[in-house]
Amino acid sequence: MRVRYRSVVYWVLVMLLMSACASHRVVPNELEPLVDRAVTFREVIEAPESYQGRILVVGGEVLKAKRLKDGTQIEFLQLPLDKDERPILNRQRSDGRFFAIQQEFLDPATIEARTVMTIVGEVSGAKTDHLDDVEYRYPVLIVKHLHTWRYQSDDYTHASPYPRFSIGIGGGTGGRIGGGGGFGIGF
Repeated sequence: MRVRYRSVVYWVLVMLLMSACASHRVVPNELEPLVDRAVTFREVIEAPESYQGRILVVGGEVLKAKRLKDGTQIEFLQLPLDKDERPILNRQRSDGRFFAIQQEFLDPATIEARTVMTIVGEVSGAKTDHLDDVEYRYPVLIVKHLHTWRYQSDDYTHASPYPRFSIGIGGGTGGRIGGGGGFGIGF
């Protein structure tokens, strides 16, 4: 009986570990064949018109959003992506800003500044707008898919783009009559 219990616990732990490490797909299956992974954001920012019509996967941090007549414009600070297409929370590695246009109504109040997202979008050229006291040329992407990540980018020191796993074991005595123990798994 004791051997069977250990076997069950072992397999439960293995399954939990596997589910914790499972890859989460950001790009919907129907868009995957359309994505051009050979084009970098740096190339797009230098010549957006040259990449018009191409569909890219880009990471970013929301700076602000505003309602347009035909949709919602979200201003992003581009962030590089890790192997799981999750933005790397390091503003120093950004290649610039861009606009993502959601063509259906998306209330700007629901898009909080500093939210981290991965965008699947079609390059539609560039738009010049003011950035402080200068004109800035923003590449424009038409949103095909937005993926919001759970952590907020204002927590750079505590957020980790990698899975975390921990096991805790505890125990104690209750004096002459009782005792106790515990086991916990966290992700």
